[in-house]
Amino acid sequence: MKKIKLGLILFSFLFSLSAFAGTLKTTEGRDVKEGYEIGDKLPDITAKSIAGKDIKLSSLEGKLVLVDFWASWCPPCRAENPRIVNAYNKFKDASFKNGKGFTIYSFSLDTKQANWKAAVAKDKLDWDYHVSELKGWHSPTSNKFGINSIPSNFLIDGNGIILAKNLRGEKLELILQYYQKK
Repeated sequence: MKKIKLGLILFSFLFSLSAFAGTLKTTEGRDVKEGYEIGDKLPDITAKSIAGKDIKLSSLEGKLVLVDFWASWCPPCRAENPRIVNAYNKFKDASFKNGKGFTIYSFSLDTKQANWKAAVAKDKLDWDYHVSELKGWHSPTSNKFGINSIPSNFLIDGNGIILAKNLRGEKLELILQYYQKK
């Protein structure tokens, strides 16, 4: 009987530990798990820029960031780009409840660097954070993030916490206005 109780206690203890695995502390002191849903801490990304330099998403800590999955060959993505450019220009220097400034971490699902680079120039995507693995739908990052259609995006705060997902049209600007310091 004692062995059974000890086993149950040990099992309960290990189970409670596993429930907290992957949990992170935010600056507010509440527990947040790493994941892909609103309220989760978005996992870090490291990918190559057009110039071949590694850019980490975590290097943008402190800003609101739109992590935008797109491709040059995607008509809905290209149609959405002018709205994203407008939001960027309007909010890049704004102060937010949990972030100073707004930027975009554009993750391209292109396979040809020349097409990707040309689309960035043509669409006037003037922010500094353009990355890709140049593997299209075989991108390990997009697969890890569960991206199965584009455009797709995550808006994260200065601590990397997901505030919103898949913002299109005027929704991006409305959410940015909501989080902007008044």
